[in-house]
Amino acid sequence: MTVLIAGCGDLGTEVGLRLAATGERVIGWRRSPQHLPSDIEGVAVDLTQHLPTIPHDTDVVVIASAAGERTEAAYRSAYVDATGNVLDALERDGVRPRRVLFVSSTAVYGDFDGGWVTEESPADSAGPTARQVRAAEQVLLERVPGSGVVLRLSGIYGPGRTRLIDQITGGSAVLPGEIQWTNRIHRDDAAAAIVHLVTAVDSPAPIYLGSDEEPVDLAEVLQFLARELGVAEPPRGDAPSSRGGARRVDSSLLRSTGFSFTYPTYRQGYRAVLAEEGVRHP
Repeated sequence: MTVLIAGCGDLGTEVGLRLAATGERVIGWRRSPQHLPSDIEGVAVDLTQHLPTIPHDTDVVVIASAAGERTEAAYRSAYVDATGNVLDALERDGVRPRRVLFVSSTAVYGDFDGGWVTEESPADSAGPTARQVRAAEQVLLERVPGSGVVLRLSGIYGPGRTRLIDQITGGSAVLPGEIQWTNRIHRDDAAAAIVHLVTAVDSPAPIYLGSDEEPVDLAEVLQFLARELGVAEPPRGDAPSSRGGARRVDSSLLRSTGFSFTYPTYRQGYRAVLAEEGVRHP
């Protein structure tokens, strides 16, 4: 069987490597396939343009596209148009995968004033980019009912995704004066969740939330990183509010399928990132 990853960037590559390690043939579509490891068959593709022929034995499709900029037009192109184009190509070639997973975002929820959100919570963010992501979800679920799955990921961190660490080491971090709820998932856990949903869950729900087990105040994360790095705690002050609104993400449904996090909280995850980056603990 063949796995197609449409939008094979950092996350898609990690998914592809995990599936290739199990013996699957993995094809990765991206604009710059020369950056893909040899275990993934890279093909130069713009997901909004004419798409190559899809192998008839394609069993799984993962759509993990990303917008080049934070504009409504860019998001519509990268998510709504790209998803529709991939589904059109599947129909064109008569390919009916067992599973088509769309990588989405918890940003579709908007502001819940720090409250908990689940798969049943209204996903009606007023943000223009979030609305485009939600529209892409609907395209998938309406066109491939039964085989389509949406995974809404919270903020991804991990190798090469060190924004908060860089703020601490660069001296630009500020502790918010009020609680600012944040949700995150390590890149490797995000990839593992995708692999789990496309290989180990026989009858998946249409939507899952992918976020670690401990929503946390941003100040607590920054204080933790400062201690781990052995530097002074950042000052308190006016800090930008959380992008997309305050909420706490409940990933219980994902865990109920048998999935377990390697990094269940930010503490394990960031310690792993610091070790990978070669940062010494005090």
